[in-house]
Amino acid sequence: MPKRIMQGVVVSDKMEKTIVVNVERKFPHSLYKKFIKRSKRYHVHDKDNQFKMGDIVKIQECRPLSKSKRWEVISGSN
Repeated sequence: MPKRIMQGVVVSDKMEKTIVVNVERKFPHSLYKKFIKRSKRYHVHDKDNQFKMGDIVKIQECRPLSKSKRWEVISGSN
């Protein structure tokens, strides 16, 4: 089964080897057809501590690394 890949913005980098990424998605409302924005925050493994707040990163699903970390960074733009 392929791993999911998402893109989002780093909103926190205060933890050691962990960043928090906010992923936003848009979808049409089933009845009114107006586009709705929903966002979710993910704890992501950043082994080199190279990403800072405001960076746009791509994240990929991985094995559980801790209680809340199940994603890892695959690429980003500083």
